[in-house]
Amino acid sequence: MEYFTSYTGPEAGPHVMITALTHGNELCGAVVLDMLFKSGFRPLRGRLTLGFCNADAFHSFNRDYPILSRFVDEDMNRLWEIPILNSARKTAEARRCREIRPLLDQVDFLLDIHSMQHPTPPLMLAGPMPKGRALAEAVGVPESIVIDHGHAAGRRMRDYDRFSNPMTHHAALLVECGQHWSKISVEVARQTMIRFLVATGCADQGLIEDWLGPAPPPAQRVIEVTAPVTVKNDTFTFVAPYIGMEVIAKAGTLLAMDGNTAIHTPHDNCVLIMPSRRLSRGQTAVRLGRFVD
Repeated sequence: MEYFTSYTGPEAGPHVMITALTHGNELCGAVVLDMLFKSGFRPLRGRLTLGFCNADAFHSFNRDYPILSRFVDEDMNRLWEIPILNSARKTAEARRCREIRPLLDQVDFLLDIHSMQHPTPPLMLAGPMPKGRALAEAVGVPESIVIDHGHAAGRRMRDYDRFSNPMTHHAALLVECGQHWSKISVEVARQTMIRFLVATGCADQGLIEDWLGPAPPPAQRVIEVTAPVTVKNDTFTFVAPYIGMEVIAKAGTLLAMDGNTAIHTPHDNCVLIMPSRRLSRGQTAVRLGRFVD
């Protein structure tokens, strides 16, 4: 398949996939996959697939209007639901998802690399199941793991059928590496990719020492999403310029107005996760969470 490359290692092991450009304007994943290709890395075990998902959107990139290359017709990371994939939907992104789907049906472990609108600290989105959290903890970076159910607007690739099935071992992660086009995001993506290769058995621990050095990563913390906020009206306004990971001390604090509806924090020590600038009806405005053990 175009823009996907697979390598098979000499020993048995899982099928591991790392993807970039699910959104065409999020470049850090593409940069680190290019690094991996140029390094000549090959898996020690199993099968490794490296892929660039929405190349058409990437090729539309215009430095004067960079956000417009996020997608061609619609958000590719809201289409990973069986009814949509089985439908006659004719958008560029729906067609591309159908091309990728047979390959995804063979994958044991997925890492999908993204970046964010704001200079928010990096996040690992692990989904709601223990297997996702366990994989995130095995990778060890970034510092914050988010346990979430995704978006009302549609399923992400990390939420795809096999990864959301509690009866299977298949697990997927989505890493948000930092702000779009930031050098820091590239470094986060590089560290996450290398540690993911080791955590899934594609490489031995020596890869971390060779590429990243001996220093261990900082301790991780887990945030459980308690209340996703979906925009319901044509006007949605935050009361402050939130960028993400703010902790609001008191329950009942006003966060935003959705039309005439006030949005308040549902509990004390409420964490704001990825507040959006794309505040249109049906889209996620922000996810609210709390730290858990």
